[in-house]
Amino acid sequence: MKTLIAGGRVIDPANRVDAKLNLLLENGKIAWVGVGTPGADMTLDASGKIVTPGFIDIHMHEDPVVNGCIRPSIFPMMLRMGVTTAVGGNCGINVYDPGDYLELVDRRGAPVNVALFAGHEYYRKAAGAADIYAAASESEKQGMEAGIRAALDRGCVGVSFGLRYVPGADRDEFYRAAKCCAPSGKLIASHLRDDADGIFDAIDEFCAAGVEYKLPVQISHIGSMGGFGQMEGVLRQLDAYRLNGLDVAMDCYPYFAFSTRIGTPTYDPGWLERYHCDYSVLEFCEGKYKGQRATKETFDEIRRDFPECITVCHVMQEADIRGAFRHKAVMLGSDGLVNNGQGHPRAAGSFPRFLAEFSRKGDLSLYDAVEKMTSQSAQRLGFANKGRLNVGADADITVFDYETVQDKATFEHPAAAPEGIEYVLIGGELALEHGEIIRNDCGKAVRK
Repeated sequence: MKTLIAGGRVIDPANRVDAKLNLLLENGKIAWVGVGTPGADMTLDASGKIVTPGFIDIHMHEDPVVNGCIRPSIFPMMLRMGVTTAVGGNCGINVYDPGDYLELVDRRGAPVNVALFAGHEYYRKAAGAADIYAAASESEKQGMEAGIRAALDRGCVGVSFGLRYVPGADRDEFYRAAKCCAPSGKLIASHLRDDADGIFDAIDEFCAAGVEYKLPVQISHIGSMGGFGQMEGVLRQLDAYRLNGLDVAMDCYPYFAFSTRIGTPTYDPGWLERYHCDYSVLEFCEGKYKGQRATKETFDEIRRDFPECITVCHVMQEADIRGAFRHKAVMLGSDGLVNNGQGHPRAAGSFPRFLAEFSRKGDLSLYDAVEKMTSQSAQRLGFANKGRLNVGADADITVFDYETVQDKATFEHPAAAPEGIEYVLIGGELALEHGEIIRNDCGKAVRK
């Protein structure tokens, strides 16, 4: 089947293109680009709209597997945002063996293409090191290394760490897990061991492994690591690493509040002092106090009785987040995490919000915004045929109305669909039309 996308403004930063052009898609690929109107079985009118490579979410948290099947929750939200490739397994966390997860996607399809990191914490627990506050034994370290190497061999894009979430992981354990990427040169990514005023030492700790093994380094959700008044110093520190030869970049989400589960070490004693706040900055996203701000009493109760409760913490500084996105080495990642549709609105709103709140309001140009959502992440992940619109590239395409695109997800209604996403095609197949999902199985596993 041949599909023509006609009349749109094509923005393709990978090829340095911003022009009114038509695209012909065939057999899952871009077959032709030009100003004519070749014959096609279906024509999509993109007049007055922006045509870009499908958005790539370099940092999200994938849907769970229940009874051998992926239970869709966040993946449809990704599709409605214009995302065509979502990268899970972040922060050291996998919900299922990542190699097996990719095979499930291959067999059954998914709303979007799926790539995965191999999560350090997942393989740590699989090796028997269940206590996150305790050091792993030698046999447990060997077990996690074996698991990580197997996941990389099965196509994972790299190894992710959540060093904040595993206080017991010492330098030897961290380095040995990172070294698994050395033969392939795959990416290591991390939720750093510390944030706020502790971020500078945490950056040094993580970057040292990249230097040691000559690996590309990705700092996860930099806004929720250094978005408390430290961003200018953080960006300067990472610029120095780049000029000293380290391949280091960052992702960030376009909100001013972070989200994590209440039982994680983020909320261990000392968090109020670290963020210079009181309990009222914390909002419960699910459970008996959903939508309410915390008190000491409700915090203690939920942390004790429902440690998996997703929370939002309203402590990040807007100026820091806007400053991060102006930096050339920062790309967009939602860090989306949901449980039965509940969570932070970033899971359903990050990409449209970035266009509406950051580009349309003048923080950065539309061209630069598209680059941070497409080619920058594709290049970072080594996806040669994604994030671009040249002939031969994968026909993953998003068409949106720049004047009306808008996130609608809020902290009260975090799953609300955005407006202004007109068409999304995955592998040349029309998956979303005028904001409505019409196919939820076009996505394929993406391996490296």
